[in-house]
Formats: sequence, C-alpha cells, structure tokens
Amino acid sequence: MRTPITLLLLALLISACDNTADQKGAVKEEGAAAVAAAPEKKVPPQPAQPAPQKSGTPPQADNHPDYVGVAQCASCHQREYKDWQKSHHDLAMKLPSEETVVGDFDNARFDYFGTESSFYQRDGQYFVRTDGPDGKLTEFPIAYTFGIYPLQQYLIEFPGGRLQALSLSWDSRPKEEGGQRWFHLYPDEEIKAGDPLHWTGINQNWNFQCADCHSTNLHKNYDQASQTFATQWSEINVGCESCHGPGRAHVAWAALPESERAGKSDNGLDIHYDGRRQARWAMDSETGIAHIANAVETQTEIPVCAQCHSRRGTQFPGVKPDDHYLDYFHPALLEDNLYHADGQINDEVYVWGSFLQSKMHGAGVTCSNCHNPHSLELRANGNDVCAQCHLPSKFDTADHHFHPAGSEGAQCVNCHMTDKVYMQVDARRDHSFRVPRPDLSDKIGSPNACTGCHTEESNQWAAEFLQEKFGEPDPHYGEILFAARRGYPGVEQPLQALALDESRPEIVRATAVSLIPRYLSRQSAQLLQVIAQGDDALLHLGLAQNLDAIPEQVRPALAIPLLYEDDRVIRALAANAMAGAPMDPYPQEVGRRFAQGMKEFQASADFNADRPESLVNQAGVYRRQGDVVKAEALLTQARDIAPYYVPATINLADLYRSTGREEAGEELLRQAVKDAYEKAPLNHALGLSLVRQKKLQSAMPYLRDAADSDTAPARYSYVYGIALNSTGENEEAIAYLEQALERYPGDREILSALVSLHREAGNAEIAQQYQSMLQ
Repeated sequence: MRTPITLLLLALLISACDNTADQKGAVKEEGAAAVAAAPEKKVPPQPAQPAPQKSGTPPQADNHPDYVGVAQCASCHQREYKDWQKSHHDLAMKLPSEETVVGDFDNARFDYFGTESSFYQRDGQYFVRTDGPDGKLTEFPIAYTFGIYPLQQYLIEFPGGRLQALSLSWDSRPKEEGGQRWFHLYPDEEIKAGDPLHWTGINQNWNFQCADCHSTNLHKNYDQASQTFATQWSEINVGCESCHGPGRAHVAWAALPESERAGKSDNGLDIHYDGRRQARWAMDSETGIAHIANAVETQTEIPVCAQCHSRRGTQFPGVKPDDHYLDYFHPALLEDNLYHADGQINDEVYVWGSFLQSKMHGAGVTCSNCHNPHSLELRANGNDVCAQCHLPSKFDTADHHFHPAGSEGAQCVNCHMTDKVYMQVDARRDHSFRVPRPDLSDKIGSPNACTGCHTEESNQWAAEFLQEKFGEPDPHYGEILFAARRGYPGVEQPLQALALDESRPEIVRATAVSLIPRYLSRQSAQLLQVIAQGDDALLHLGLAQNLDAIPEQVRPALAIPLLYEDDRVIRALAANAMAGAPMDPYPQEVGRRFAQGMKEFQASADFNADRPESLVNQAGVYRRQGDVVKAEALLTQARDIAPYYVPATINLADLYRSTGREEAGEELLRQAVKDAYEKAPLNHALGLSLVRQKKLQSAMPYLRDAADSDTAPARYSYVYGIALNSTGENEEAIAYLEQALERYPGDREILSALVSLHREAGNAEIAQQYQSMLQ
C-alpha cells in the first residue's frame, strides 16, 4: 500500500489556511499580537499614498493641569536644571531657531540619486526643497528640530496632524570626525516617493515612530475613522516630569510652611529614586569588585528608563513613570536579527535588553551609577567610570587588558562595551558589559572585541590567547540559543534547563521560554505550565507572545494562568491566543478574565490602528470569532495604508479562500508579488492557492522560489519537498529535503517527511536513521 504522503500535502494545505503573518512578513499561526514596529528592510516603490484628510490637528501642548513644566521645577532645583539644559533630553525636540538648528541652511545643497535638495532660510524661517509624496521637488518649512548629536533630524508638518521625519539629516559631529555635512539615512539604496521608507511614508511618521520618547506626557490621539492625528504633549521635549511624574502635587507640597512639610511623608511625587543614593558599596579586596553591603532597592529607575531606552512596542497610552512597564509596553526579548545568539546587540535595541544580561545589573548597579540622570553625561572620564566599582590596581593594568597604558586597547569600554553604528553616524555601545568570547565567534558567528580590533588575526588566535591567560571559558547560553534558533537536534533539553536556571539573567531565561514551543513535547508542555503558574513576568511574556505556536488543544492550559497575570500586555496576549475558543467548559471567573483580556487587547489594537500590524491582529480576532466581514474590512484597510505589508495580503487572500473566493485570492497574490521586496511568503501562499485549485504543476515554480529564498523558514522547504513527491518525483523530493536538512538541522517536519519518503522508496535503513534523529 502506498504511503499516504500526498494526503499529507492536502492536510498541511488545510492547516496552513489558519495561518496569519507577523509584522516581519513571516507566516505564523494566529494568536500573539504583533508588536507594532516598523519593518527594518527596504521595500520597493509603491504607488503614492493619497493625501490624508485634514480633520487632524498639528501637534500641540495639551495644557494638562497636573504638569507644571520645567520652568516651575527650575525655580527650586537650579543645579538639576542647569545640568539638564542643552542635554539630549532638553534638545530631544525643539522649535527651529538660531539656537536649536545646527544644520547648514545657508543655501546648502545635497544630491541623492539625482534628486538635488536645498536648505535655506527666508524671513527667519527654515525651509527644505526636496521630493515630496508625489516625487516632485517641493518647498517644506521645517516644523521642529529633532535630536542634536551625533545627528540632527528635521520634522515636517503634513495634513491630518502628521509630522514626518526628513531622511536628509545633519551630521553634527566635528568636521575632523567626518561631520558637519548633510547625509541621507539610506545612502546606498534609492528611496523614491511611495516607498514606505521614503520620508513622507508611514515608517517615517513621527506620531507613531518617535513621538512618545521625545516629548513629555505624549498622547498620540489617532482617529481610525478619519485616519488622522491630534497628537498632544505637556512639554515638547523630555522634561523633568517625564521621569519624575506630574509635578502639581509636589509644587503644592513645596509651598507649604516648612513645619507642615516636615510632617508629611509624601512630597507629592509618585516615584522616588532614593535607593541608589542609600546603597553602601563595599570593595572586595580579593576580587577587586565592589558590592552593595546593605539591603536596599536600587533598580527603581531601570523600568522608567526602559520606557524609552528599550526596543519595544507601545501597546497602551498614558504611561507615567511609576506605572508598570509591562502594563504599557511589549519589549523584544533576545530575538534573532535584533541580538546575536550570545546576546550582543545587532539591530538597534536601545540598551535595556543588553543591560538586563549584565552581571552589573545582577549586582544592583543602575543607570545613574554611571550617568548623571540630568545631564546624561558620564559621571567620570574614561576608565574612571569603571573605577567606581572595579579596583584600578587590579583591572586598569597591562596584566588585565594586555595593552599599553592610555591606549585605545586599555579602555575598558573597548573590550567590554563594543559599539555598533546605526543611522550611518550614531555609534552605540553594548551595555551587557560582557567578557570577550572569541571562542564563540567560530561556533555561533557572534562578534568579539579582540578580532574586532585585531582584524588580521583569527578567532582561534584570540581564543587561545585568552584561555592561556584566564583558563577555559565557562559554558555560554549563546550556544543553546543559537542551536534553538536553527532547529539543531538535541536542543530541547538544554533549552528547558536554561529556562529553569535562576543563575541566568531573566531576559535570557525568557528568551529560552519563547523558543520552547518550537520543540513542544509532553515534558516541555508541562514545564511551560509550571512557568505560566509562576511569578516571573518576563518568562510569562516569553510564553505569551508565542502561544500561537502551541496546539489549540494544549493552549488553554498555558494561556489561562496568564489571564491572571498582573501585567496588562501579558493578559492581552493570552486572551488573544484564546480568541474564538468556547468559554463554557471553564469556570465563570476564567470567562470574566478572558473577557477583560480581550477588552484590553482590543484597546491596544485600537490605540495602534494607524499601523497595519495592529489591523491584521484585529482581523485575526474577528475571523476566529466568525465575523469575516469585519475581518475583511480591516485587512483591506491594512493594505490601503501599507501596500508593502505582506501579512495583510496573505491573510486577505486566505480569507477569500475561506469564503469560496479562491480565484480572487490567487489574483490578489499575483498582483502583490510583482512589486514585493519580500517575495517568499507571497510565492508560498500563491503556490498553495494553486495546489488547492488542483494546478499542482503551475504551483511548483512558486513553491520552489519560496523555499529557495534566503529568508524562507524551514516549512517552505518541507512543503516544496512534499509537493515534489506528489508529482511523482520521489528521488528529487528526497534530495531536496536532505539538502534542506543541512540548512535547517533537526527540523522535525523535514525529518518526518524524510522518514516517510524513504520508507515509501523502500529505504528502511535510511528511514530508521532519520527516525532516530526525531527521538
């Protein structure tokens, strides 16, 4: 009897129909809400967006009575105010003037792929003449300056309450460092009007992308019906109340007679940062490293700083400094493409995720131990910052750093805080304070400080040198995360052990939890249930954002405990993962908490309805609830505001399929794939559509193109291999899947297919070899 491998193709086609896609373009099952974050890759030009309606209003102050402003604070706190003036927080956003504009607006010109832009002044106002949303050279007044160093950007007002960030930026570094020039943020690729990365497009929109970290008490105020903004702030820049909270009650307290103030334990501020100052640091003469000698909480400021200094999506409006971070933000864990497998920075991640990995964080060090929180400057110069806690006689020596005193190699940061340049000129340091590990570079491809400078030497040379000096390096979690990311066999047990290892940083353990669903077994499902019932918020987040990878029959056992979680973002993710599931089998309290979680998820989706990611998430909920009309309207809207966004197209095509409009879905996919930058998901979906229409031969080129893509997940290769076998090409199918297994070692679907195909071909011994790899 022939092995029913062709039936397997039909089964996977049916199961694929329940898939949605995330904000990065990769297909995944419905469940966890996508983090509303702009794609990082360039996409090809799209038709210019229609001008937004004019019912929005330009950004403006809200005159909130609880926010008193920097000038009021300065009347008593002169030293802090003086430090804050001209700081990055002060200059985060300003009205243009001679004092705030640092770019050359003296009839300067800049050529970008043949488009010559000019910068000039007229009647005391600053202007740029550059390509607008229609591609034509147009004059735009500069509405605001944005940032100060090492670059300054400029914001332009558009209809509908929008501010757009000009991609032509001023390099404010000294001339001898290559600065004092205009440059383009995308110098190597021509970004034309209509492209989402064009400065007039959705991904350069200030209201969503930048605003809440550059102004105080920012409210985006997006109206979905008119697709316009009425964004407001209490102060245009990052003022005192961004970190200390609204000051009205504190001002009232300060106005009381001294005798009355002395009798009050509350000074009117919602949050205090006294812990750092109360800490007593004692030096361990043996290790040369200081430690906190008294019981004191020093970490209060970290989640406040993280509100901006982290890679995260803002899920709810109205955050204040004393609010719980996970009530408002969905942070990224140590995700592929954002971080190297060992946790080093790769993409822009803004410090928090790095610092949480560090031993310094574990020891109670906090941001303001190294940085003046008002000026943002370091508390000392060079190695003197580190010498606050690390004895110079032990660490600032050639015996430790192996370089001449005073040289670049002798600077602590160059070995323990390597940097990476973003936005062409902005070098940012990794705050995980890690020991260089050249031994990992050959194993998992992560960079290391040694060969980053000694480029003529090998990783092996550096690893042997350090081993001779310091001995065999300790095992590193990066090896486990690397193996898990790539589906290597035998990683399930180490991944579970890492999730349970309390000696590891919580963000590392949470990342391990987020990867376990890829290797789900009875044992790992039980582990996840224990984690879901525990008290570790970041571990809960790692699980909640990957509940969609859990089979539906298992999902409630993991999601329901998370509905009881204190943090709103986690509750909303858990509820979304259960959307459409019947609540009748569960106690009434579970139903109540599910309803609350869904209400919170909907509020988050409404808040981010200016983004296609959010609209696709909403559509997924409505579809699972059976309301295909609302789902279709939301997916159509997502495509209207972001034609480049592949998940909206794939999900809309699949909705057409589910409502008997397969041919309409096919046509939608054919049109979308023509101009798409990331073609693999569209080709894959188009191939599946053709298979369902019994056009297998027509489907094969699309399935092959999808599987061969550099960005393709393992499943695409699996599907193409099964499809090859379905056409009678058994040997070709085996050969292709065996090649795919080299690319995706340990992938269970590919292994299962190879077991079946070899058995079908009579290769029992080889089939058994692959079967053993599945154990």
